Amino acid sequence: MDALVIGGGPAGLMAAEELARAGRRTVICEAKPSVGRKLLMAGKSGLNITKDEAPEPFLARYAEAADWLAPMIDSFGPREVQDWCRALGQPVFTGSSGRVFPQAMKASPLLRAWLARLAGLGVEIRTRWRWEGFGAGFRFATPEGGIELAPQVAVLALGGASWSRLGSDGAWAPWLASKGVEIAPFRPANMGFRIDWTPHMARHFGTPVKGVALLVGERRERGEFVLSERGLEGGGIYAVSRALREGAGLALDLLPDLSEEEVAARLARGKPGESLANRLRKLGLSPALVALVQEFARPLPAGAALACRLKELPVPLAGPRPLDEAISTAGGIARAALTEDLELRALPGVFACGEMLDWEAPTGGYLLTGCLATGRHAGRAAARVTGPARPR
Repeated sequence: MDALVIGGGPAGLMAAEELARAGRRTVICEAKPSVGRKLLMAGKSGLNITKDEAPEPFLARYAEAADWLAPMIDSFGPREVQDWCRALGQPVFTGSSGRVFPQAMKASPLLRAWLARLAGLGVEIRTRWRWEGFGAGFRFATPEGGIELAPQVAVLALGGASWSRLGSDGAWAPWLASKGVEIAPFRPANMGFRIDWTPHMARHFGTPVKGVALLVGERRERGEFVLSERGLEGGGIYAVSRALREGAGLALDLLPDLSEEEVAARLARGKPGESLANRLRKLGLSPALVALVQEFARPLPAGAALACRLKELPVPLAGPRPLDEAISTAGGIARAALTEDLELRALPGVFACGEMLDWEAPTGGYLLTGCLATGRHAGRAAARVTGPARPR
C-alpha cells in the first residue's frame, strides 16, 4: 500500500477517498466487523448531516477551535456537504430549524453509496483489524494474528473516547503520548446529566419535554429533551451541555411565550378551592411539566412567587453522565501537536482527523461536518507526502 487509514468512520472514509483520488493505493483498517457504525447509529432517528447556516454563526459553534478549523470548513462546509450527498445519489432537504437531512433520513443508503464509490476508486477495507500501537511500524491484531504495516503515509481517524461498543474507546491516546504527542484530557460532550429523582417521577420516564426554554447563565436555548431514569438527555440538553459541564446552573422557563405578569394573571383566575395541579394544567403545562414543578418547586409558592418560579424553575443536576455514554468527546490531540496540514509534529508522515482532535461542537450537523472537513483536509495533505511514515 501507499497509504494507510486507521478508522472507518466518516473522517477516515473521507481521508481515504481523497488519498485514492490522488492515485494512492489506500487501505482502511477498522477494528469492528464493519465501517461507519457510529454514523449508522446516529442516523437511526434521522441523519442530521449539516446545518444550513451562514458561515459566521456556523463557525462560532466550534468555540475556541473556530479559527483553527475555519480553513477546513470554509473549504468543505454546509453547502459542500450537501453537494457531496447529492453526488452520492442522496438528495437532501432542510428542516424548519435549518438542519439538513438526506431524504431517505437514515444513514445506510448514504453509506452504501459511499462504500461503492470507494471500492470503485480501489480502496481496500480490512475489518476486524484493531490497531494496538507501534512496533517497527503500525501493529495490528487481526483474524490472522499480529501484523505490522509500514505504509508511506498514514491517517489516524480513530474517533474520541465515547461509545466504545461502536469503536471509539480512546485507547490510542497513551500510544501517541508515548511518542511525544500532546493529548488534552478527554471530557464528555453532548451528554446527558444525572438527576436524583424522587419516586413519583418514575411514571414520566421516557417522556419528551417540549415547548420550554433552557436557561444557562445569560444563555436562553429553546429545545427538547427527555426525562429518563438517569436524568435529562436529548438535543436541548446537549446544546448547553458544555456550559453545564463547566459548572453553570440550569433552570427552565416552562412558559417561554408568556411574560411573568401574564402567568401571574392567569394563575389568579383560578377557581376557589381548585387544586394547583389543575391550575398548572390550565396554563398549558403537560403532566410531565406539572411533575417537574412538584419535583423542584417544593414547598410550592403561590401567586406571583409561583409565576416567577414557573418562569425560572431551578433544576439541580448531579453531574454529567459518564464519558462512554456521551455523543462525543472534548479533548484529544492538542492543536499544538499538529501542523496546519493536521500532520503530527512528533510523527512525520502521520496525520490525524475527526474526533481524535481537540475540538468540540454541539449536535445539529456541526459534529459530522467537522469530521468530514478535517478528514478531507488530512487526506489531501497526506496525499502530497512522498516520504515514508515514521512511527518510531
